[in-house]
Amino acid sequence: MQLKPAATAMDGDGDGVRSHVKVIESARRRLRWPFDGVVRLLGLAFTLVAAVVVGVDNESKILSVTLTKSLPPIHFYASAKWQYMSAFKYFVVSNCIACAYAAVSLVYSVKTRGQKDDPMRSLLLISFDLIMVGLLFSADGAAAAIGIIGRDGNSHMHWIKVCGFFEGYCHHFTAALVISIAGSVMFLCLVVLSVLNLHKK
Repeated sequence: MQLKPAATAMDGDGDGVRSHVKVIESARRRLRWPFDGVVRLLGLAFTLVAAVVVGVDNESKILSVTLTKSLPPIHFYASAKWQYMSAFKYFVVSNCIACAYAAVSLVYSVKTRGQKDDPMRSLLLISFDLIMVGLLFSADGAAAAIGIIGRDGNSHMHWIKVCGFFEGYCHHFTAALVISIAGSVMFLCLVVLSVLNLHKK
């Protein structure tokens, strides 16, 4: 007679534990999603701004070059645009790709925020986030290398300091590079967040 109530109590405790676990998992999903959505939105905004700033950045000037002191200076028209350097093209295209991916993944994250986590789906999302991290950091590194040459020149290769002539162009590009690096960090945060989430399971 006493075993039956004990079994009933045990069943009740089991239901309570399962219910408690479900509440914790639901709260974890609700807590994680706003952070995931905000970080993806920031990644979208940073990469979009970086691509636009470099895309519209151009400067034209009439430059004067003196070959020898006995000759008058030579005047010529020159302009600086991102299309002139392969590294800058790579920078703009990479940020555009990351921006488009951030928009798609943000919509996907909004639609699946109330659903149960799927390990395969999470792993696929991590893989794409990681690809964006590599893509953006490689583009930032390539653009920064060319930017340093443009700022400091290279006496061994006889490359002049381009930023000495196109200061506005270089300042805008530097700002875009910093913004793009911030976008790269946002995608890196998404990877870390997803990995920690899988580790907790």
